[in-house]
Amino acid sequence: MNIYRSHNCGELRKSNVGEVVKLSGWVHKKRDHGSLLFVDLRDHYGVTQCVIDSDGDVLRLVEKIRPEYIITVDGTVVSRSTDAVNGENPTGEIEIQIQRLTVLSAVENLPLSIGSVSDLSEETRLKYRFLDLRREQLHKNIVLRSNIIASIREKMRRSGFLEINTPILTSSSPEGARDFLVPSRLHPGQFYALPQAPQQFKQLLMVAGFDKYFQIAPCFRDEDSRADRSPGEFYQLDFEMSFVTQEDVFSAIEPVIYEIFKEFSQRSVSSYPFRRITYNDALLHYGSDKPDLRNPLIIYDVGDVFADSSFAAFADAVKNGDVVRAIGVDGAETQPRSFFEKLNDWVKILDMPGLGYIIFDGGETKGPLVKFLDDVRLRRLREKVLPSGGGAVFFICGTKKKAEKVAGLLRQKLGQDLGLCSGGFEFCWVVDFPMYELNEDSGVIEFSHNPFSMPQGGMESLQKMNPLEIKAHQYDIVCNGVELSSGAIRNHMPDVMLKAFEIAGYNAETTKERFKGMFNAFQYGAPPHGGCAPGIDRIVMLIAEEPSIREVIAFPLNQQAQDLMMNAPSDVSEKQLKELHIKLDLPKKRV
Repeated sequence: MNIYRSHNCGELRKSNVGEVVKLSGWVHKKRDHGSLLFVDLRDHYGVTQCVIDSDGDVLRLVEKIRPEYIITVDGTVVSRSTDAVNGENPTGEIEIQIQRLTVLSAVENLPLSIGSVSDLSEETRLKYRFLDLRREQLHKNIVLRSNIIASIREKMRRSGFLEINTPILTSSSPEGARDFLVPSRLHPGQFYALPQAPQQFKQLLMVAGFDKYFQIAPCFRDEDSRADRSPGEFYQLDFEMSFVTQEDVFSAIEPVIYEIFKEFSQRSVSSYPFRRITYNDALLHYGSDKPDLRNPLIIYDVGDVFADSSFAAFADAVKNGDVVRAIGVDGAETQPRSFFEKLNDWVKILDMPGLGYIIFDGGETKGPLVKFLDDVRLRRLREKVLPSGGGAVFFICGTKKKAEKVAGLLRQKLGQDLGLCSGGFEFCWVVDFPMYELNEDSGVIEFSHNPFSMPQGGMESLQKMNPLEIKAHQYDIVCNGVELSSGAIRNHMPDVMLKAFEIAGYNAETTKERFKGMFNAFQYGAPPHGGCAPGIDRIVMLIAEEPSIREVIAFPLNQQAQDLMMNAPSDVSEKQLKELHIKLDLPKKRV
């Protein structure tokens, strides 16, 4: 028998009444009811109520213990009275009559309350993360994460994928973010990089003849924190397949994603095949390449309605190349005037001159822009944006990039303020990303997404098309406005690879040197292949309904990429620096 427990704290039921048992755990709560003293004992599995009602050494010991003491109790399982049953706790029909108690670990004054975090700073929570993880919700999130990963592994293996681990120490690669570098002791002046993703290795596995690969891969990127991105490291379901098209990749991962969300959430999940939305349509109709499809509102281009109209502000803008975006909202005609005025003030905060709108209320049309549009233009507008007939139409005018962004934010706000968004999980694929983009600061053409993607049209498109018009076989899977994954059909042809990188400013020698392993491998034959990499942290965050990704990671860094618990990053000794042949050239401290 285990010397600390015969059962765990979530295990005992009414069928165990009369048994003599031993439990160990943390003192969750202690309650003094005069003649009775109650101790709620907690471990990883649950909470069991223990009680003592006699005088003596055990009672005096119980009186001294405090919350979070670690103790062992020996006692008899007894039934609770009917009025004392706790139906919300699986062990709520029984309690342990304490006969002996042993303190395993006493506790100093706690720096945070296990019961609540409402008054705690993130700094305190992360500094004492080992205590923070004792909280029920955070503890459940980590268990949920483990179960989701286990289920993903089972589903991928069932689909014929082979789990293979790829190296952590590798070479630096332009993946779109800064690398974490690791100095080499044996090779002075040279550095390893922690992988931003297993991109090249998984492609090399396809070259090596493995047909379907996956792993729960750690990825390292030196980038800023945000609610759905943890700085430093994150994990993804990384997978790759040979002899596949884009649709084959979608067909492989959609059932896995769907089943995971159905298995671990009570919310509705959009069925597969998931919707396909082109990158251009996503920006036009949703104002974002990460559309939240829970929101039914659609953005329309209505520049044609205002072109050559008497509303000079919009007509002149359209003539000069700007765009007009419109959002129609059924039922918004019933909103008070203050609703429209507040929206107008909100738009001004986004550095826009104001918000135009027209209200279609039965046979009456009103609003500040009505007088500038004739009946023909108004009818065309209503048919395009408000097919149901009644409602309000809101307008944003500006450069294409700015109008798309502000219209997207307005769509979000209208959906939330008017309670239009559904409560389930809505998935879609965003496809046909541009292969290249123009750096507005330098004027240089750069890869817009993944440099290892196959351009649509292959070599011919690279040779004959304007680079900014070339589409790539790149795709993102999006859920509720959160990008879960990026993926692509890969560029597996050496000559196409050289040309693609040439357009992005890499000469042939540089490309061959920077991607030596992959380029060399392609010389010996590479099958067409592609894959994807849904983010584990983001999947768990969505299913757990947490607003921050740090709530589903056991030991996250803070927003400044620091581990406050382990004091990392930290200084190292001169001896360590000397072994690595490194001298520090630190920025001067501000006085």
